[in-house]
Amino acid sequence: MKKIFFIVFAILFMFSCKNENNNIMYVKGKIKGLKKGTLYLQKQIDSVVVSVDSIKVNGTDEFLLTDKIESPEMYYLTLGKSDKKIPFFGEKDTISITSGLERFGYRNKITGSVNQDLLDKYYEYIKKFNDQDLMLIKAEFEAKRSANQDSILLITKQKNNLLKRKYLYSINYAMNNVDHEVAPFIALTDLNYAQTKWLDSIYNSLTPKIKESKYGKQLDVFIKKIKNN
Repeated sequence: MKKIFFIVFAILFMFSCKNENNNIMYVKGKIKGLKKGTLYLQKQIDSVVVSVDSIKVNGTDEFLLTDKIESPEMYYLTLGKSDKKIPFFGEKDTISITSGLERFGYRNKITGSVNQDLLDKYYEYIKKFNDQDLMLIKAEFEAKRSANQDSILLITKQKNNLLKRKYLYSINYAMNNVDHEVAPFIALTDLNYAQTKWLDSIYNSLTPKIKESKYGKQLDVFIKKIKNN
């Protein structure tokens, strides 16, 4: 059975290599330690996460999933019916994902997506802001417990400055990558409370192709809703 799977896997993979010009995305990879279970390829459609493909794993830890994709967007590789998911930016052609059963969803290697590479770099820096915020929250808790008003005011100011710096970084990162779908994605997910003028600047700077992408269109609708309200 295992040999049959590998033969089918190889045929499908070779087929994928010959069809890189179509709109099919091939998600292949390996989940170390996984011997039996079901993997689902999911994405969000009209605010609901749905499965677009699945594969039952039995005796092997390798997999291959596919979906037709119009423009790069976020997908999820989900293990069984659990809440363990690996989010990734899907694009046409082949995406490779390597993870482990014990650390599924936490330690993953994803290749084949330019937008994913850009998103990883972005989140890596955003984590620094989040770590600083956690330190300030802890300091604020201690200050409130000791009723130190001067410290509370200082920490509040530091938190506000940190938030501004985080927003400015997100805005600049999006503006520096307006030729990739990651730009409107960041605007929609991390800048949805930013001033409209910044969202306008990001959208207006997008290349025509990105404006026509899924997230480009969603950003346009989002900005119009804000202005109408």
